[in-house]
Amino acid sequence: MAASIMDVARRAGVSTATVSRALRGLPNVSDATRKRVLKAAAELSYAVSPHASNLATGRTGTVGVVLPFVDRWFYSRVVAGIDSVLRANDLDLLLYNLGDARVHERFFTRMPLRRRVDAVIVLNLPLSKDEAEALVSMEVPIAVLGTRIPGCWQVSIDNAEGASTAVRHLINLGHRRIGMITGALNDPRGFTTPIVRQHAYRAVLAQAGIPHEAELEAPGGFDISEGAAAMAKLLSLPDPPTAVFAESDQMAFGALRMLGRMGLRAPDDVSVIGFDDHETAELLDLTTIAQPVTYQGELLARQILDALSGASEQPTRVVVPTRLVVRGTTGSARATRPRRRADPDWS
Repeated sequence: MAASIMDVARRAGVSTATVSRALRGLPNVSDATRKRVLKAAAELSYAVSPHASNLATGRTGTVGVVLPFVDRWFYSRVVAGIDSVLRANDLDLLLYNLGDARVHERFFTRMPLRRRVDAVIVLNLPLSKDEAEALVSMEVPIAVLGTRIPGCWQVSIDNAEGASTAVRHLINLGHRRIGMITGALNDPRGFTTPIVRQHAYRAVLAQAGIPHEAELEAPGGFDISEGAAAMAKLLSLPDPPTAVFAESDQMAFGALRMLGRMGLRAPDDVSVIGFDDHETAELLDLTTIAQPVTYQGELLARQILDALSGASEQPTRVVVPTRLVVRGTTGSARATRPRRRADPDWS
């Protein structure tokens, strides 16, 4: 089996981007590193792909962006950030929406990015080992959001810390019966973000000595309407929660909508906290965990520019901080709560 660029990188102890630059004679590679790469390539009988070599020089002027959803707010804002930086540097954006499992499989079977882009940005997309290696084998710079691929640039937030901060905020307000509206936990592609946030929710409850109750978790699918349905489910419990953590602001919007339909209010009846700091969060006075979504897209694009120019020889990892934004939908737990329309004995 022919050696790949990843094999050369492992043997030389450098990134795949460094291997590519060293073998093409580009600058910003030390003599010692170049010799080590050439030696590893010779030992493995590795030859540079002419297509990859052409792409890495920037001849296409295009960066591919691969994402799992094109119609969700989060991804649209990240893409906006990427596009603003690329356009300012006279680069085009080529979007690949892997909207379902069939399209995802076909994409990695055909690899339509080859010979069409100078670099690739991957947004929160779960990849198998073979799929990650297929991308790396293109021998172009790759930046990923929210996941890791060896030898690639990365931008992420600390999802566990952000979710932990949200739950601790509710506990510090005196809440002990805290519900959660979860994300796409049953998606067969295995998205990790909702799982990480769910684990953080359970861990903080445990640290506070609060027993976990499965009935207090309701699926919301990162969608307003599903978030509303999840809140209705939580409010229908014989002993509903006094506070709810929604894994995204859009699910929190749905939760607030359902409270209003039931004649209830946040935080008087139920405290609600979201995650993202969506543009509408301030309008609805939603307490949330803020993350700079557009800025993450800008960072990814700048990483790619640095990689293409040779300014960044080794892939970098940037963890963007989140922060608690306290607004009007969270408040102290009451010793005596008002009777709820969702309670069985409502009259």
